[in-house]
Amino acid sequence: MKKMKSKKTLVIGASTNPERYSYRAVNMLVGKGHSVLAIGQKVGEVAGVKIQTKAIPVKNIDTITLYLNPARQRDYYNYIIEAQPKRVIFNPGTENPEFYQLLELNDIKIEVACTLVLLATSQY
Repeated sequence: MKKMKSKKTLVIGASTNPERYSYRAVNMLVGKGHSVLAIGQKVGEVAGVKIQTKAIPVKNIDTITLYLNPARQRDYYNYIIEAQPKRVIFNPGTENPEFYQLLELNDIKIEVACTLVLLATSQY
């Protein structure tokens, strides 16, 4: 089986609650060998990844995966655009046509998908 290339990923909306999809995503990303950064409402740690509560400086991000509702995403519009990721994944419940337009204007790919499904089916 060929080794997938590690994709530096920023999880926004990360949680230490094992019931949350963002928690599962961080675990699965780490388990698949991806480099992971996380921002959430509360400081904590998931799979060895420290959750930051403020926007952190980032470079060379491949993917940003969102676990925030559209209203809460507004605070991150400029941050995400300035990070210049290759793509932003809008997980179920995070769909945001207003933000899609801003990302497209900045040549950032949009993917409306479930990070967990992409990872589980080797499409990440």
